[in-house]
Amino acid sequence: MDRISKENYYLDIAQTVLERATCLRRVYGAIIVKNDEIISTGYNGAPRGRKNCVDMGFCTREAMQVPRGERYELCRSVHAEANAIISASRRDMVGATLYLVGKDARTGELLGDATSCAMCRRQVINAGIAKVVIRRTATEFQTVDVADWIGAEDDVPALQ
Repeated sequence: MDRISKENYYLDIAQTVLERATCLRRVYGAIIVKNDEIISTGYNGAPRGRKNCVDMGFCTREAMQVPRGERYELCRSVHAEANAIISASRRDMVGATLYLVGKDARTGELLGDATSCAMCRRQVINAGIAKVVIRRTATEFQTVDVADWIGAEDDVPALQ
């Protein structure tokens, strides 16, 4: 009998978590795992008590024609990674792994280019999470060493 890899086991759980997401563009699910124990889960959706995009019937960023990957401060949603981090204690997250899965909300297709935005990367770094495992296909994934995000400083524009 072939057993599923640990990475795909946890990615499958994160993929189930994303079924609670409420974004009209892209839905994400995240789980934080340490020592083979799930510490917390998160999906993207509006803050508690506020209307979700699916309930309003429109996406603010889409209505404003904001390109994908830009102006996240206009988004109603708290991202999956941030929700998972909010729900956990930092002492439990230090050295942990975050598993992330994204899907296109309209088609249900897995996002082969899913990754954390610059704001979530900063939160992952500060939470002390060591690795992020991102689903690319139903069985393929990419493992990111968070130390690479620390050194990259990709969210700081170069001064001209």
